[in-house]
Formats: sequence, C-alpha cells, structure tokens
Amino acid sequence: MRSVDLNADVGEGQAAVEAALLPLVTSANVACGLHAGDPATMRATVALALRHGVAIGAHPGFDDREGFGRRPVHLRADEIVDLVLYQLGALEAIARAEGAALRHVKPHGALYNQAEADQALAIAIIAGIRAFDATLRLVGRAGSAMQGAAQALGHPFTAEAFADRRYRSDGSLLPRSGPQAVLVDPDAVADQVRSLVTDGEVLASDGSRVAVAFETLCLHGDTPGSAALAARVRQELGALGVSVTAPRLLGIDTLPP
Repeated sequence: MRSVDLNADVGEGQAAVEAALLPLVTSANVACGLHAGDPATMRATVALALRHGVAIGAHPGFDDREGFGRRPVHLRADEIVDLVLYQLGALEAIARAEGAALRHVKPHGALYNQAEADQALAIAIIAGIRAFDATLRLVGRAGSAMQGAAQALGHPFTAEAFADRRYRSDGSLLPRSGPQAVLVDPDAVADQVRSLVTDGEVLASDGSRVAVAFETLCLHGDTPGSAALAARVRQELGALGVSVTAPRLLGIDTLPP
C-alpha cells in the first residue's frame, strides 16, 4: 500500500484550530518564534504533537512578524545560516525539554518561496541546517532550487505538494495575492489530492496540467477550515487506498529515556 505524509504549518497562534488539526496530520512544521509563535506556543505545540504521535519539524522564517514572514527579504548567506541556526536551536531546546526530537525543516513563507528559485539561498539554508544537525530532512517543492541544492550537497530532501494551494503552469505556487490562490472548498481540495495521487499532476490556474512529484502533502494551519480540510484529505486518501504516515517515523517521536 502506498503511504504519504500529511504535514501542516502550525504554532502560529491559532491554538483552538491547531488542537483540531494536529490529530489529523502526521508531521508538524512548528513556527520558531520569529515570523510567528513564542516559547509558550512552541512548547504547547510540541506537547500536542507528541500526544498524537506527530513528527516534529522546524518552520523557520524571516524575522518579520508584522508581515507574517511572507514579505521578501534579502540577506547575505552568512545571515541566512545564522537565521536558520538560531530558530532550530530555539525549537530543539523546547522539544528536548518535552522529550522530543526534531525530524525535518521546512522554511516558511518568503524564505521558502525565494529559495525555490534561488540556488545560493537554498544552499545557505542547507548550510544552516547542517551546522545544527545534518540528519534533518529539508522539505520543499520537487524540482525547486531547494531540491537541486540538497541533491548537490547530498542532504536528505522530502518533496512536497500542496493540497490547499493553486499552482501555476511552471509548477510554482500561485501567489497568495492572486484570486483563488488558496483552496478552501473541501471538494476542490479533495479533487486536487485525488489528481496528485492518481495522476501525479494538478490542474494549474491557466487550465494546463502540471506534473508534481511528492512524498508529503501540505495543509496550511491558517487556511480557513484547515481541520475540516485535513479530515476530508484523509477521507480521500483512504478511499484511494493510501495510508498516512510520517517519513521514517517509528511510533511516537520521542527520545530514549
């Protein structure tokens, strides 16, 4: 039976929403306190993920709380390394205190979007990860500069597709400023998931079909109705005979006593 990971961006200040969402996913990308979140939120999110056997990963972004990390920022490579290292260290300290370990890193917002096309930025992100823990998987879009950099450096990479975002014809995501960039209708999300699983492609915003390789599916925690969408995604995957599990996750993701 085929299996896929279902990940969600969480720890971003919507406690009630995330309490309903986390039991339905298998990987959590936890905000690390810069674009969103704070120590108490990180601890609560990690504890909730542990309770439900969800793999914990870091979701570092630009230090831009006002813009929720979704505005472009241009930093030197050494600044990117420090930015990533700082956020991984903060979340890892809290995770260890809860008896958990980090498993992956997924950049947030503009950091993710810029690194999709900027090889130097992608290399700097990976350098920050490797300075901390070279075993942490980088999560990013297949075919992006992040995947190319990871392959060139021999760094573990997990290809991601999006259940709740509309694609452009080149395989990138339609900017959030565009109409219908975020899918909020359960039927539309289910249709996109079905197309990804059965055909390995999505219907782009211009009506073309775009091939998309993936090992993990993303639902954004701040998408309206995200918990209901996650339940619908799991229902659709079950109907397609696809199980939902985190990559290389063995039981609950805790450290040995």
